[in-house]
Amino acid sequence: MATSYDKFVPYTRSTIHKIPQWETLTKDQREAISLISLVLPFRVNSYVVDTLIDWTNIPDDPIFQLTFPQPGMLHPDEFEQLRAMADRGGADLAHLIRRIRHRMNPHPAGQLTHNVPMLDGKLLEGVQHKYRETVLFFPSAGQSCHAYCTFCFRWPQFVGMNELKFDARSSHQLAAYLRQHREVTDVLITGGDPLVMNTRSLAGYIEPLLSPDLDHVQTIRIGTKALSYWPQRFVTDRDADDLLRLFERVRAAGKNLALMAHFNHPNELDPEIAQTGLRRIANAGAVVRMQAPVIRHINENPDDWARMWTLGVRLGAVPYYMFVERDTGPNDYFRLPLVRAYEIFQAAYRQVSGLARTVRGPSMSAFPGKVLIDGVVRINGQQCFALQFLQARDPSIVRRPFFAKFDRNAYWLDDLQPAFDAEPFFFDAKAGEAHDQAAE
Repeated sequence: MATSYDKFVPYTRSTIHKIPQWETLTKDQREAISLISLVLPFRVNSYVVDTLIDWTNIPDDPIFQLTFPQPGMLHPDEFEQLRAMADRGGADLAHLIRRIRHRMNPHPAGQLTHNVPMLDGKLLEGVQHKYRETVLFFPSAGQSCHAYCTFCFRWPQFVGMNELKFDARSSHQLAAYLRQHREVTDVLITGGDPLVMNTRSLAGYIEPLLSPDLDHVQTIRIGTKALSYWPQRFVTDRDADDLLRLFERVRAAGKNLALMAHFNHPNELDPEIAQTGLRRIANAGAVVRMQAPVIRHINENPDDWARMWTLGVRLGAVPYYMFVERDTGPNDYFRLPLVRAYEIFQAAYRQVSGLARTVRGPSMSAFPGKVLIDGVVRINGQQCFALQFLQARDPSIVRRPFFAKFDRNAYWLDDLQPAFDAEPFFFDAKAGEAHDQAAE
């Protein structure tokens, strides 16, 4: 199938001036993008630029906000310091960039201090094991993306902070680890985006997981944004058919294959080629699950979420998670109060049919686990948040309800206090933050 979008043209900071619409931006907008991309990763491509962004609606277009750095993503004093030093370069600029990056909490929720497992007495590089049943695997060849999201919580993977980077050269050590941990049922191949790899490379990571002695691994997940940023990967790329045949081999081996697809806005689902990609994936036997954080400037409108979930279901995708934006990177620019996140979820949820109500949220991926904001309730005259763990480091606390004082200014789990003047929470909400600070 031929389309007008088949040629993948990447734009990075060094080639940003080649974007056809670059000169339509104001001088201040171009300067802000250029300066902020010194600190945070920037990469976009011709499909996103030509198909997804409405250039008559700049800077408010949600996909423009999703892919192009915005002035409010840095503190004003940091921005001015960058402006003063950018032309000079040198050690002072490098020091400033590093200081800003470390101020942004580059490794939240114990990713470095608590999530990396051991194999034969050594740290297992490129692997995280936070929850009992699920292991995350970061193939080295997949540590990039077709385009970068401005809110991405894995931004250190892309900016040269090698001490914070996760990557693995092969899946053989992963397979050895899995043989020793038969409690693991799910392997999530993530990044970056594993689908920047060609099919032969991806198969080299996946096929060792299909071995009969790993029969306890029931599901292979692939975290990807390709359906949004380059759906040609499933339709017209040279090895698109090979990729779908790989999906079929996973299914033939008796495994469930799930594509954990990041859709931040329904506009990403509108192009015909994206819808064709979804249908082809379903025909190959894989399940597409839709997930994204709720983010200021991008998807605050409940109607957008309802439209996205409804369209996804019609195309065969399963609404899975609405997340709370993580406490990392330019979080101040994107975050919403927890009560606002809940209001958006509730308003969207009540618009959709039961088939779309598989979605869970808003959910915080915090240090102790995934915490669901289950509602805002009044008990004995006190307004409070009702919460529970959907997943946890300690499985015994999963689905255990708890209550926190209602706080309109709370943005994250560690902003909350126990309701009813109770004892401290039965988990340590700030443990990950303390360990992360100690690791710097």
